[in-house]
Amino acid sequence: MATDSNKDIVYLLLEGVESEHCALIVEKGLAQVKGVEAPKVELNNRRAAVTVDNSETVGEAVRAIKDLGYGVTTVKKSFPVLGMTCASCAGSAESIVKHQPGVINSSVNFATGNLTVEYLPNVTDAATLKKAVQSAGYDLLVEDETSQQETLEAIHAEKFKKLKTKTTWAILLSLPVVIIGMFFMNMPYADPIMWAFSTPVVLWLGRDFFINAWKQAKHRSANMDTLVALSTGIAYVFSVFNMLFPQFWEQRGLEAHVYFEAAAVIIAFILLGKLLEEKAKGNTSSAIKKLMGLQPKTVTVMEADGTERQKAIEDVNPGDIILVKPGEKIAVDGMVVSGSSYVDESMLSGEPLPVMKKENEKVFAGTINQKGSFRFEAVKVGKETMLAQIIKMVQDAQGSKAPVQKLVDKIAGIFVPVVIGIAILTFILWIMLGGNNGVVQGLLAAITVLVIACPCALGLATPTAIMVGVGKGAEKGILIKDAESLELAKKVSAIVLDKTGTITEGRPEVTGIQWLNNDDTAKAILLSIEKQSEHPLAEAVVKYFDGVNGTALTNFDSITGKGAKADYSSETYYVGNKKLLAENNITVADQLQQQADEWGKQSKTVIWFADSTQALSVVAISDKIKETSVAAIKEMQDKGIDLYMLTGDNEATAKAIAAQTGIGHYKAEVLPQHKADFVKELQMQGKVVAMVGDGINDSTALATADVSIAMGKGSDIAMDVAKMTIISSDLTKIPQAIKLSKQTVATIKQNLFWAFIYNLIGIPIAAGILYPINGFLLNPMIAGAAMALSSVSVVSNSLRLKWKK
Repeated sequence: MATDSNKDIVYLLLEGVESEHCALIVEKGLAQVKGVEAPKVELNNRRAAVTVDNSETVGEAVRAIKDLGYGVTTVKKSFPVLGMTCASCAGSAESIVKHQPGVINSSVNFATGNLTVEYLPNVTDAATLKKAVQSAGYDLLVEDETSQQETLEAIHAEKFKKLKTKTTWAILLSLPVVIIGMFFMNMPYADPIMWAFSTPVVLWLGRDFFINAWKQAKHRSANMDTLVALSTGIAYVFSVFNMLFPQFWEQRGLEAHVYFEAAAVIIAFILLGKLLEEKAKGNTSSAIKKLMGLQPKTVTVMEADGTERQKAIEDVNPGDIILVKPGEKIAVDGMVVSGSSYVDESMLSGEPLPVMKKENEKVFAGTINQKGSFRFEAVKVGKETMLAQIIKMVQDAQGSKAPVQKLVDKIAGIFVPVVIGIAILTFILWIMLGGNNGVVQGLLAAITVLVIACPCALGLATPTAIMVGVGKGAEKGILIKDAESLELAKKVSAIVLDKTGTITEGRPEVTGIQWLNNDDTAKAILLSIEKQSEHPLAEAVVKYFDGVNGTALTNFDSITGKGAKADYSSETYYVGNKKLLAENNITVADQLQQQADEWGKQSKTVIWFADSTQALSVVAISDKIKETSVAAIKEMQDKGIDLYMLTGDNEATAKAIAAQTGIGHYKAEVLPQHKADFVKELQMQGKVVAMVGDGINDSTALATADVSIAMGKGSDIAMDVAKMTIISSDLTKIPQAIKLSKQTVATIKQNLFWAFIYNLIGIPIAAGILYPINGFLLNPMIAGAAMALSSVSVVSNSLRLKWKK
């Protein structure tokens, strides 16, 4: 549950919302609930995001969804309440629970001492309710404090089990009906036997289709259930009529046929299709399940007296010292306090090589310790960990809609009414043009039209591909924030790269320093100015002067894009680039200038230290080019993408780095605000621009670009703004992301093509368009199988993305 001032965004987990059309119906229904703002249904995540002003509105929203014939995953439980002494205690306990986020309704029965509560398992759980009740001075006896995820998985598993049972029975009961209907039509009592077998299939196993269709009809809308209920209902009622009153047709010189097998088999096939679809959809979300399974359930916490204690992951607090043994998973984010070991971070970064972790280094939840052992202090726990953030990001991305989806939504919205219209038209045309058998064949053709039309294939085409694409990216260490950037990435024609931390390691080191006069006071002043500066290069200088004592300064001022200045005993000192010196008319001695030029040619960054009249020293700082950068840059250029490097560094350094990496276009001495202007310039030339950066100074340019990519080892602000994050900060992941985008978009196009073609060809054939030509009429049973197959084939095609290189 996210919060927006005094309003909350609540996620309602939906059941029975299988297509975009259903999603639109739910969205419309929610929009009419008082107190609900901006409802948005995320089909992939099977959830609706609603902004509500209080917890009572959540209950209203849930009831509205149930009224429409869909379900919301809720948990209904009873817990004994302890410590109640009177009826008013029951009232106060009830009211406290009722006002908890995620609670739909609650009641406390003082006589039995039980709290009956219905809540959203993804928002709250028994442990949270227990804490709330304890805060009022009572207690709740909660026995199974299972985590929300397990509760949800159990609910899904239970649903899948029920569906499997239904499908099995439907197939078993339909088989004898088909055999009799196809081969033994003239055996005695054929009709009553078929009726006996098909009735439980249609009216019991298929009852959900009828119930949901009725709920839809009450709200003047229709969905796939409507089509199934109409087709099987008509076939069944028609067959019962023909079985009971065969003379009605015989008097008219026609045979009275029954179509029990069609009604039963259609339901069996559609249930089978749903079962296969559920199974396949479960596979599309495997990336999230993998991520969720990375966190261990318990940890070993070191107590103050040195003893070890096992603690549940939910009970870990920031500041706890946790012991990690060889081979164990790291439970929460933290900082190593003692010991060292190699840690496998491939599940987060996609990088195969383990990383050495020593004192004062960060470790992350979900990563696996290798052979060593160490202790670390918990810093971020629960929803704050990087793993939790990644899971949330992946879920949000899988729930977002690609631009192409908007068109599909429009089609899905009118699909069912149009199909019903076509079925009615088919029936009328058959009566008019079909001769003696017109009524019967017209009815069968109309049933076949209703059965074959499949809005689900359309609705699943885009979301399943996005889901697999985003999940695959996460497994490779590429986090994609929304479907739009995944769809756009394939069109990128220009990539703008920030130098520090993107092309280079982002760990600058001082490699040389030359003084005009070697003076300890000057060193102390330089160190003290750099200590106050937030620039990454300043950190390198501070590290270099480790062991030197600083001094007190006044009037410190950071000058963006140029450096910093401060006063020491009524003299102003400057640290920064050549521009800063020129602006303040500071002279530079020849020996310092020569040394600076020499360092510049070696691709080193040069910074100056000066008083108000002359330069006192020049410092060389070098930032190693990442091992993978050159190969990645070549790969992107081979794909025909224009690369541009932007840096705040001087011309000589920029030129040297561009030459070493093979980048043709570069700009030196660029201020942060000019990066965004440069991106706009490229866009004006008609290019689709991707910006890759890692720092706070890149955030405006990232926001301006068509596709923004942040380096995971950079600043949080850059990652917040960017639509994609490369966790390992390795540039070779960018061509991978572009390739993934191409594959995903190709899969979406294949899915949509298949879904449209299937309906465009299937519906006319079902209506009997081939009958005048070659006498072919499609059997409703075959239509049922084709419809079930169409959804499954779309999901299966999306799953093919997983195995692509």
